[in-house]
Amino acid sequence: MNPYLDLFLTFARIGVCTFGGGYAMLPILQREIVDGRGWATDDELMDYYAIGQCTPGVIAVNTATFIGYKTHGVRGAVCATAGMIFPSLLIITVIAAFIQQFAHLAVVQHAFAGVRIAVCALVLQSVWKMSRKGVIDGLTGILLLLTFAGVAFLGLSPVLMVVLAAAAGILAGLIRRRRT
Repeated sequence: MNPYLDLFLTFARIGVCTFGGGYAMLPILQREIVDGRGWATDDELMDYYAIGQCTPGVIAVNTATFIGYKTHGVRGAVCATAGMIFPSLLIITVIAAFIQQFAHLAVVQHAFAGVRIAVCALVLQSVWKMSRKGVIDGLTGILLLLTFAGVAFLGLSPVLMVVLAAAAGILAGLIRRRRT
């Protein structure tokens, strides 16, 4: 198969799971890209998630762009990104055309309630996997807890917390290097 078509179709299959946004796609990305295709390692995918979170746009789309670029350069990035976006555009267009006619139906409301629960489960699975890979020592565990508390309970900006956590990581690395 053409590698660019393969990228497009792979990310289009992932992009079909648009409910819940990028975070809901993370476990699917991990299973397909790391386990199924070998296009990235778990550590690389974690790095792509982190960078994708810090750059403008949807994390899953940014991750697709990074993986496409890694595997096949600029053309690969374009194909992977297009594949990730295409199903969303198609689904949203269809939903927008019909939602007003069916939104009031109890079955539709119940279906969306069920989808929200499934998305919560997918996001929690992503958080669990990422924390198991990202928390490598006491310091990173403390950073995880402080960042979560800052965003969840104190209402601090996620961008600020990412910058502060990065600065703390850099500082910890410098201190460790100095000690050795």
